[in-house]
Amino acid sequence: MNSPVSQILKQLITFDKTIVQPVYVQVAQQIVNAIQRGYLEKGSKLPGTRVFSQLLNIHRNTAVAIYEELASQGWVDIIANRGTFVLVPEASTAKIKATTEHLQQAYTYPKVAGFPFQKSFHLASTAQETTAKYSINEGKPDLRLHPVHQFSRWYSAAMKRKPLINKWNRTTALRPSVFSTQLCNYLNASRGFHINPQHLINTRSTEMSLYMVSQLLIKQDDLVLVGQLSNYAANMIFQEAGATMRTIPVDEEGLDVDYIKTHFVKKSIRCVYICSHRDYPTTVMLSAKRRLQLLQLAKTYGFAIIEDDYDYDFQFEGSAMLPMASADADGMVIYLGKLGQSLFPSFHTGFVVAPENFISEAKNYLQLLDKQGDLIQEQMLAELISEGEIYRLKKKNIVTYKQRLDSLCLYLNSYFEGIVTWEKPLGGLALWLQFVHTISLVKLAEEAEKLDLFLPKTILYQDINTCAIRFGFGHLNEDELLIVIKKLKRAYDEVVNL
Repeated sequence: MNSPVSQILKQLITFDKTIVQPVYVQVAQQIVNAIQRGYLEKGSKLPGTRVFSQLLNIHRNTAVAIYEELASQGWVDIIANRGTFVLVPEASTAKIKATTEHLQQAYTYPKVAGFPFQKSFHLASTAQETTAKYSINEGKPDLRLHPVHQFSRWYSAAMKRKPLINKWNRTTALRPSVFSTQLCNYLNASRGFHINPQHLINTRSTEMSLYMVSQLLIKQDDLVLVGQLSNYAANMIFQEAGATMRTIPVDEEGLDVDYIKTHFVKKSIRCVYICSHRDYPTTVMLSAKRRLQLLQLAKTYGFAIIEDDYDYDFQFEGSAMLPMASADADGMVIYLGKLGQSLFPSFHTGFVVAPENFISEAKNYLQLLDKQGDLIQEQMLAELISEGEIYRLKKKNIVTYKQRLDSLCLYLNSYFEGIVTWEKPLGGLALWLQFVHTISLVKLAEEAEKLDLFLPKTILYQDINTCAIRFGFGHLNEDELLIVIKKLKRAYDEVVNL
């Protein structure tokens, strides 16, 4: 047990009996790593199974299984009455020399690259970790409403489709896919478009869509206009593309189009980014009058409009206002949307609607980023559109979300009357809560976390003129909403009394 090989094994090998992977596999992999790194040289004799089991404090049968696993992979040779010896298979990965390494460095990996690379401040993650049981987000759907059992059957059926392999093996698309045709039909029926597959491209997400659009549209120092308070993810993408960004006031009618006229000159603006249906984060809808003004101004000034219609499907009262892109006769609007928001995120798909020549270039770009795509997802979504399931799921979930919005407003009236103000939107999965008296939202988040309620920094909006929260409620049922509101009120009281 005091042999050099035994000492090396004792220092190198660790295992965890609580995880799914068997102990014998964990240990065998670490011995292979030690052989590759040169800690155990070819010809080295490993301790017998009895000694090895005592060395690691494992059952002897486990030790036998470890050596058999190594032998089956060709890393050791078990010779009867002689012992187990290290081999280095010729076809295996070339051995990594480790003569200058210490044993404690065997399973470490460099923290710092030995070569220079470009760092991006703009793409720094906004993700935060928390152990809190409850949270408020910016307005995400409730994944618990996803019809899991139905989708299991649909996914299995899609996998069994005979044409699937042919689609994957096909090198060129001779005609539009069934999915792109069905998606066009759906958008034409639901959003007032008159498009065909040449005007459409689908992506993995709206963020991916916007990234592609910004790479095609924006050059270094191009001027991009956004709302005074706008989507933080979109801002990051524009800044990463090299844009110079300027903010435009937003009032009860949405983006102030007259402000653009009086503060900017023709040909100076590259694009204007808007969430026309419900402004992010304020949930204000761009009025019909300003939509027409913006379309006319885009034509006169020569800038593109990026219309992000991220929550068009969540309309609770009346009919949703049709996108600006549906009335665009001059090719000035690039429309971004998402299909399948009532489903698990892996079944969501983003899409871009734009003039044909722009989409043609975007497809070339997508070939570099995502040539494979997801044919199974497309097969399923095409069938869900064709059979009307997408529409039925959407309508069913809208009833649930409307009930949650109504309950949230009642709770706010009970616990936050005179403390916050809000306008109940006609749809969407978030409320814009403005505090009557300015408080520190950072301290509010700190006090809330003590109460097991997480407020991410991305929903907090505070400057000299603003003290507000974008309260996403879609992921919380009515009982959870009441708990969250009570905790938020207790946190608010703590901040006020500090």
